[in-house]
Amino acid sequence: MAGDRELRNERRMTDVEALMWNLEKDPRLSASIANITLFDRPPDPDRLRARLERAVTMVPRLHQRVVPALGRLAPPEWRAEPDFDLTYHLRWTALPAPGTMAQLLELASAHVQRPFDRTRPLWEFLVIEGIEGGGAAMVQKLHHSIADGEGSIRMSEQFIDIDRDATEPIAPPRPPPESIDSTLLEATIDTFTHQLRRGLGLVRRSAEGGVAVMRDPRHLTGLAGDALELGRSARRQIGVADPARSPLWKQRSLRRGIEVLQVPLAEAKAAANTLGGSLNDMFVAAAVGGAGAYHRSAGSPIDEIRITMPVSTRRDHSSGGNSFTPTRVLLPVGLHDPQERFTAIRSRLDTTKQERAMTLVGGLAGVANLLPTSVMTRLARQQAETVDFATSNVRGAPFPLFIAGARIEANYPVGPTGGTAWNLTLMSYNGSLDMGLNADLGAVTDPGGLRDAIADEFAALIAAGTRPKARRRTSRN
Repeated sequence: MAGDRELRNERRMTDVEALMWNLEKDPRLSASIANITLFDRPPDPDRLRARLERAVTMVPRLHQRVVPALGRLAPPEWRAEPDFDLTYHLRWTALPAPGTMAQLLELASAHVQRPFDRTRPLWEFLVIEGIEGGGAAMVQKLHHSIADGEGSIRMSEQFIDIDRDATEPIAPPRPPPESIDSTLLEATIDTFTHQLRRGLGLVRRSAEGGVAVMRDPRHLTGLAGDALELGRSARRQIGVADPARSPLWKQRSLRRGIEVLQVPLAEAKAAANTLGGSLNDMFVAAAVGGAGAYHRSAGSPIDEIRITMPVSTRRDHSSGGNSFTPTRVLLPVGLHDPQERFTAIRSRLDTTKQERAMTLVGGLAGVANLLPTSVMTRLARQQAETVDFATSNVRGAPFPLFIAGARIEANYPVGPTGGTAWNLTLMSYNGSLDMGLNADLGAVTDPGGLRDAIADEFAALIAAGTRPKARRRTSRN
């Protein structure tokens, strides 16, 4: 149950969260995440407001705003917004007739692109009526510094039901906001105290390692080997300097286009298992295969493509917060047989998930936050230029869900491009894989064609996983 989950609610952002917050000063590096939820009918306005009032009380991040630290010497703080107004964060609109999916996606794209007011809590829900067939939708927009995909899904349990006519929980009163007034001296002391605690933690860990070596000098051999492997991993993940592989997706812009697609979960999962991999392997292979087909159709075939994907580091059932490490991996596109390409991609993904350089990300983010904004964003853009596109995979509920009496028909997640050409994010929900494609229109001139190419690759992989030859392959759990 949602109420049983631990809620991540630290006073300060982590270094990675602070980096996402600071980088957004360049709009091309926006860290907004979103979800386009389709309903069978409009949610009840009063019930929805009541549930969100309760969610705001139960999840402090939803009524907190960001307060920067002195000179960026520490990560920003979260402080309660004294003038919080739910009507600003929950809005209603309607599509003009006929209310098509194309109209909805155009409206959703414009809403997701719009920057947050950085003086308010960083979330907005837009309910959209007038969809053909009597349906409705809701675009749920959240800043990535509040939560990653997994954390935000768990936070949403505060306003999601498993029955259409579920009993409404009683909202406890929200505590009064604490004062955010502080003197320059108090702010200075607090900032340097944070840095002192961080430094003492580093010294303690170093001392513990030294004691272990003194007790057993054989640890030195292991430490030397670990250091060498860490260096190699860092070169593969952090020291990438060669540009992205696509000759088509070089330009970047502030224009975005959203496309969506669905694939049956059972068929994709069964085929992935038969081919010897996981559902995530299937997802990435379809995205990569679709990218290859898109290039071939444009007369620009490529052999490899580099993607970025987050690897979850969450080891508990908590909600909110961010627990992931970004990784980069070069994947084969030139293998035309779907089964061979799937196997090659699975192998490289397995290696990437074990990269030791992932342990360095937090420390590097802390250093990056101390740089001038112009330098920090320029370095981030340079790193983004080494990547072709981004993917992310979030697991949702395997059964129907409801919000304020409206049944959820589909959940299309929308991830940030992060300076790459496009982002494809997947969420499993009630027997289907719901995917949102968020494309930079300066790079991808035909996002609908890219969506179709990815859908075709899913179909090809599922077919490969049901051939008699494929069934005889050893599957992997």
